[in-house]
Amino acid sequence: MTNMETGASPERRVSAKTFALSCGILASMTSIVLGYDIGVVSGATLFIKEDLKLSDTQIEIVSGVLNLYALVGSFAAGRISDIIGRRFTIVIAAATFIAGAILMGLATDFAFLMVGRFVAGIGVGFAMMIAPVYTTEVAPAAYRGFLSSFPEVFINIGILLGYVSNFFLAKLSLNLGWRLMLGMGAFPAVLLGIGVLFMPESPRWLVLQGRIKDARHVLDRTSETKEESEQRLDEIKKAAGIPESCKDDKVDVPKKNHGKGVWKELFISPSPPVRRIFWTSLAIHFFQQASGIDSVVLYSPRIFEKAGIHDKNASLGATMAVGFVKTVFILVATFFLDKFGRRPLLLTSTGGMIISLLGLGVGLTVIDKHPNETVHWAVGLCVSTVLFFVAFFSIGQGPITWVYTSEIFPIRLRAQGVSIGVALNRTMSGIIGMTFISLYKAITIAGSFFLYMSIGIVSWIFFFVCLPETRGKSLEEIGMLFGLSPEETREVELPPESNGRGQASSSR
Repeated sequence: MTNMETGASPERRVSAKTFALSCGILASMTSIVLGYDIGVVSGATLFIKEDLKLSDTQIEIVSGVLNLYALVGSFAAGRISDIIGRRFTIVIAAATFIAGAILMGLATDFAFLMVGRFVAGIGVGFAMMIAPVYTTEVAPAAYRGFLSSFPEVFINIGILLGYVSNFFLAKLSLNLGWRLMLGMGAFPAVLLGIGVLFMPESPRWLVLQGRIKDARHVLDRTSETKEESEQRLDEIKKAAGIPESCKDDKVDVPKKNHGKGVWKELFISPSPPVRRIFWTSLAIHFFQQASGIDSVVLYSPRIFEKAGIHDKNASLGATMAVGFVKTVFILVATFFLDKFGRRPLLLTSTGGMIISLLGLGVGLTVIDKHPNETVHWAVGLCVSTVLFFVAFFSIGQGPITWVYTSEIFPIRLRAQGVSIGVALNRTMSGIIGMTFISLYKAITIAGSFFLYMSIGIVSWIFFFVCLPETRGKSLEEIGMLFGLSPEETREVELPPESNGRGQASSSR
């Protein structure tokens, strides 16, 4: 046998990693659009409020409603990606957000702005669902955590770009600055639309369509050896109910593989392992957003103002520091996900967030009790704990939410199972974003962060008790960690008359 068949030559090893990395980067660019919107809105609303004469309630809606609109996109994306494939679903995400960004930039009043937010929200919903699914299905197990964390990496890059955009475009005229801030979100979506032309389809989706030859070609390009490629293909075929002995290039697969019956299996009659997987996914998404991360990211300028930083430029500069820290630490996390595992990073992250929220609450309480003087140590405590909070979030809860929930679903439930998790994630994000100003007016801003801290304590206990480690395991093996039998990981069984060779004639 040749070296390529028995082991990985250095050239093939580099080529496989480079190609998988490129696929992960391109797919994850869909997440930049969400990150950019989160970051840019935090500063743009300061100018939108003044230019369009909006109330605090309307600003809350502008800040948070995109996430509720994303529900439409995330629910639709799961079904659509099962029908047309992961790759073309990414195209829909990019095109929709481009339209939304342009509409927001042209808005002349609150109603027009809401139309743009709605269209952009649909694009965000598509993006948040498809990026982790595609990357997880393309990546080999050895560095799946690294590649699957890319969506969160690009969210943070997008947030940082949004903050930078705020800082520099704030110097333009009032009427022009915020429009360019929002409209520039179309640029990364355009780059994504071009990049998707060079991306392959997900090999797991291809197998579910019976396109074995096409799936093998993708796996060959993302695997370090021919043996690894064949092993991954056999695992996917097994999960899809296709016998390993089937060597045909194309197999007719029953229509169940196109996503039908999934909702019934998830909601109406789930088996105990599927129920555990489903509720675990929902809980992780709930706790990620209930931690208050979007309150910090969306309202950083207001938090710093409450902490005693009243100069608008200084506040935007401090907010830009938040984006920089968040991005740096998410990049650090990507290199440790496959080294230390999901559980240690998630527990460390959540513990650090709890302590940071405690410090932020204490600092804001002290400042509130001294309204007529500047308590410098309390101001410093508030700024530093905000930075620590986003840093700890970025090493665990940020990336692992997307990595873990896209890993644990069996192949037949993955696309729509992940889309439901994304829907809950965006719902919680929308609720947090649309209620934070009202919440801190009701229980004080310090009280808001003490509330988030108490939720963080509950989440730490849940993660410690309920989440098994998934590092280094194939997607099919992960299902067994949750109690799925080998038979339950399968998609369908082919009819007996196929005799292990598929129903269609070979196209070799």
